[in-house]
Order: sequence, then structure tokens, then C-alpha cells
Amino acid sequence: MLERVMIISGESSGELYGAFLAGALKGHNPGTDIIGVGGARMHSAGVKLISGISSAFGLAESLKTYRDIKKTYERAVAALRTFKPQVLVLIDYPDFNMRVAREAKKSGIKILYYVSPQVWAWRKNRVKVIGKLVDRMAVILPFEEEIYRTADIPCEFVGHPVMDEIREELQGLGYGIQDLGAGELKKKVRRELGLIPDKPVMALMPGSRPHEVAKLLPVMRGVTTEMQRLYPDFQFIIPVAPNLGSNVLSVMHNELEVFTSHSLLVTRHPIKALLASDAAVIASGTSTLQAALLKVPMVVVYKISPLTYLIGKLIIKVEHISLVNILLGKSVRDDSGLRIRELLQGNANKANITAELSRILDEPEYRNDMVSQLEKVGKLFVDKKASLRVLEIIEGLVIR
Repeated sequence: MLERVMIISGESSGELYGAFLAGALKGHNPGTDIIGVGGARMHSAGVKLISGISSAFGLAESLKTYRDIKKTYERAVAALRTFKPQVLVLIDYPDFNMRVAREAKKSGIKILYYVSPQVWAWRKNRVKVIGKLVDRMAVILPFEEEIYRTADIPCEFVGHPVMDEIREELQGLGYGIQDLGAGELKKKVRRELGLIPDKPVMALMPGSRPHEVAKLLPVMRGVTTEMQRLYPDFQFIIPVAPNLGSNVLSVMHNELEVFTSHSLLVTRHPIKALLASDAAVIASGTSTLQAALLKVPMVVVYKISPLTYLIGKLIIKVEHISLVNILLGKSVRDDSGLRIRELLQGNANKANITAELSRILDEPEYRNDMVSQLEKVGKLFVDKKASLRVLEIIEGLVIR
């Protein structure tokens, strides 16, 4: 019988996956006691939090929060000893989670790694280390399954939790996956959000980490000022990640004072924001996959500290940084070659971003080709229900 589960998620996107998993666990096993590291969404899903999530990314950024991460690790290890979970679920966040896994292994706790570290991009030697620690892998990108199975590690591609999130939002609106892109759905969402239903919308997604917002929001403000000049009818919407604190929201408020209330909407609903949108400017991360699954044409941007970027260029071996482009290269077989435009560091500027958005909006053939590529990515995930499948894996680990 499934009685005690511990879930550790270190960042905002993984915390969402933990929340959906906790919801599935509670729905199928109402008496299950779940503790973990996460945020507001996991807490709302029934997880007793022992610590909050981190907002750090990269070398320079992580150094600033080292003390908090150390305290969280100590609490996690203490919880393993006192709570004694039947299954420990680790969601990404590899350096932290692999240390916790070593402690759990010593106590004979079953370990499921849900959402693999990006071993295909850097530090491939982690595959062997992970294989010695975990009982099962549940991966959310199709090409990851082969990496672990080749190393004789039990692994399954379970789909992506973002698809669970999309289904839930659509169901609440009275629609299904087959309705994505429908004009009436788009208008209904705009009305619900308080936007003008017949006027076009652009989503601005500066990321879920404070340093991302600080670096990208000023650029996005410049882009929207130019877009308002070129396309006066456009409305703009910014989904705010739930983990962002009051200081970050204050920065956002100062940056966005240029807008009037009827031309910009700030929301806590990223899926609805994308459902309402005709195009998007998105910080590289999970949001690019959300946009792809919702068939929203986009331009991907990213900025980090110069030191982190330099180190990344030396050790990370990938041609693209956005999930949608990575999937097109690694998992889509009938690939036409079109890629979403990625603008990094100094190239993520007003002129380049505006030029790409104008091409998306003004060249129907280019826009249609992009949507076609996004649909190919969507087909990889549409028939998978990640949270339910992971629930079944966890139950199987307890029975064994």
C-alpha cells in the first residue's frame, strides 16, 4: 500500500510537474502522505513542504543562493530519516537531487528519477552515476529513453506534464486538444482574461527566475514599444511565474509603467496567455514547449551573466537551446529544416526580435511553416499522460 512519498523539485517548471504528480497520487491514493521540496503549487496539491524551491541558475547566479540550498539539503536528508518515504521522486535539479539520492540509497528507499538531467547536452558521465542510484527513470523527452536503456537503466518515456496542464486548462474551458488553434477558443480565452476578443495578442514570457526577468524584461519592453508603433491594435500579456517574489514584481511594475491598462495584462495563467496569443517572445525554457504544443509561433530569447555564458559555451554541446528546436532535431523524423529563431545574449535586442516578429506576422507562408513544425512536436506528446503513468510506476515500485 502506498503510504509515504517524498517529492523534490528545485525550480518553477519542475515544481509544476510535482504538483500534477501529487494531485494524481492523492486522487488515486487519498491517504498517501506526501512531503517534499517545492512551491505554492505543490503545497496546494497536498504536499507538506519542508523547504521552498530555488531560483538560481548558472554559476554566478547559484553562488548567491548557496546558503539557502545547503539548508534545504540538510532538511531533505533529515526528512529521509524521520519520514522514511517508500518512494523518493526526484525531479530534475541534478546536483542537488543526486546528493539526496545517495542518502536515500543508504536507507534502502526506492528512487524514481522523474525528468532527467540534460545528460544529452553536457556531463554525459552522469548516466552511469544515476544508474547506480535509481530504481527507475521516467523521462519527458522521447529521445532520452534510448540514452538510459542503452546503459541498461530501466527507463520509460512517459510524456510531458505540460500536456497534462494543457488538458486541464482546456477541459475547464469546455474544449479539448482537437480545438487548439480554433478562433472561438482564442476569443473565449481573451474575454475571460479581460482582453478585447477581436484584437490580436502577443505573449511576453521573460522567464521564471528573477535574474531572467531582470535581464529580459527591459528588452521586451523595448520590443513592445516598437511593436505598438508598427501594429497599433496589438494587446500584450505577461504570465508571471508563481515563485517570483515581491521584489521581482516591483521590478516588473517599474518596467511596465509605459503601458496603459488596456494594452497590457499581467496574469498568473501561462497556458491561457498562450491560448489567447497570436505570437510570443519567450525566454528559453519550458515555456517554449508550452507554446509549441499550443501552436503559437514564437521567437526565443535568453540572456545570462557573461561568465555563465562563457562556461556554457565551453562545456554544453548542443546546436540549439530551445526545447522545440532540440525536439525537431532529435525526435521528429519528417523534419523540413525550419527552426524557431533563437536570439542569445547581445543578439537578443529590440531590432532582431522585432524583425522576427514582423516576419511571423507579415509572411503567411513563413508563419504556416512554423506552425507546421510545432504540430510535429505536438504529435510526440498528445497521446501521453505523464502524471498518471508516473503514478503507476510509483505504485509498482512499492509492490516490488
